[in-house]
Amino acid sequence: MTDLRIGIVGVGIMGADHAERVARSTAGARLVAVSDPDTARADALAAALGDVRVIGDPLALIADDEVDAVILASPGFAHAEQLFACLEHQKPVLCEKPLTMDTESALRVVEAEHKVGKPLIQVGFMRRFDPEYAALKRLLDSGELGRTLLLHNVHRNKTVPATFRSEMIVRDSLVHEVDVARWLFDDEIARITVHTPKPTSLVGSGVLDPQFAVFEMAGGALADVEVFVNFQVGYEVRCEAVAEKGSATIGLGVDVLTKTAGHWGGAVPDDFRVRFGSAYDIEVQRWVSAVAQGGIDGPTAWDGYAAAAVCTAGVQSLQEGRPVEVEMVRRSEVLG
Repeated sequence: MTDLRIGIVGVGIMGADHAERVARSTAGARLVAVSDPDTARADALAAALGDVRVIGDPLALIADDEVDAVILASPGFAHAEQLFACLEHQKPVLCEKPLTMDTESALRVVEAEHKVGKPLIQVGFMRRFDPEYAALKRLLDSGELGRTLLLHNVHRNKTVPATFRSEMIVRDSLVHEVDVARWLFDDEIARITVHTPKPTSLVGSGVLDPQFAVFEMAGGALADVEVFVNFQVGYEVRCEAVAEKGSATIGLGVDVLTKTAGHWGGAVPDDFRVRFGSAYDIEVQRWVSAVAQGGIDGPTAWDGYAAAAVCTAGVQSLQEGRPVEVEMVRRSEVLG
């Protein structure tokens, strides 16, 4: 079978990581083109990976006849236009979160994909592919612990750029736990409250970091999330599910846990590429394999829309300091 020819839009940290992955370790795929506003960065990456074209215009890359499928690792504000182009040219696309920056444009993407008549968009919520998260999902779905009642999440980054503002913490960081809660509970989030404790002194004026969010699920369960993007220590993601007959926790790093001289501990990774490296590998490989069979294998455009709706309400809660109902259309109204 001929390798899937992949083009990547955006080759910053995430896009460059995907480019390396596609070029060096993804079976059935070949990286053929990249596009980035920083042409020097794109040129350097293409030269390092070999036999990769640089296409200045991302829409030209999407339309190119020698590109079979696209990975979007561009900024979120560019996603809507690029997703519509992928749908116009019927190019399967793995879109890094967020799907788009607001509920309205996300819904238009869902509607446009539905008109195409087949799923072409997969959203990059990679936690679903992480072996620990996948094992937790299987355990909860098995019913062994009874009904899941509560979910506790911790999401900490070592540092983020000074341009990373309060609203971005919701849209670009908290969004992962939005998808985790929807996925693990198999339920929608009905209401979100974002609390803002006293901020760390290590951020610029006006940045509210950390944040603490509470999700009220439509079925009555609760989830909470601590997001702290200037934690200084490293990249730390944990999740504890509390059920009727027990609890389960992931993200403790027990595979590197050490005990010595009266102390115990382990390594804390510097960033997401270390913690979720295997998740990204699995995600991209499964996407490539699914596209080769004419489908996708992961979070859908609808999942991206639902997350956008929750984050839109979350930003409103952040700004107004109160619980905000999540406004979503019914799935049946759009997809039948």
